[in-house]
Amino acid sequence: MSMTLLQTLNWPEEIAYFFGGLFLTNCIPHLVSGLMGRPFQSPFAKPPGQGLSSSTANVIWGLLNLGAAYGLLVWVGRFDIRAPQHVGAVAIGVLLISLFTARHFGRFNGGNSPGKA
Repeated sequence: MSMTLLQTLNWPEEIAYFFGGLFLTNCIPHLVSGLMGRPFQSPFAKPPGQGLSSSTANVIWGLLNLGAAYGLLVWVGRFDIRAPQHVGAVAIGVLLISLFTARHFGRFNGGNSPGKA
C-alpha cells in the first residue's frame, strides 16, 4: 500500500514554508515604498496597519520581514525548490497574503475601486 501525499508531508516544515512565503511577499510593498521615499501603512503607524509610517520605518519593517522569510525558508528543514510540496506551501502563503494586502491596502490607496473620485 502506498502512502498518500498528506502522509508523506513534514507538516512543521510545510507550515514554516507557508509563513516564509507570507513574510517574503509582505516585505515587497514595505521595501519598495521605503526605498522610493514614500510613506506607507505599517504596524508602527497610528492606527496600526492603517496610518502611514515613514519611509525609514518601512525599510526596517521590510527588512525584518525579509529576515523572517529567510529564516523560515532556509533554516527550517531542507527547502527544495524542486519539491512541489515545498513550493506549493510557499505559493499558498504568497497567494493568501497577496490577496489580503491587495484588499487591505486598496481601502487606503484607491485600489479597491479604481476610477472613483
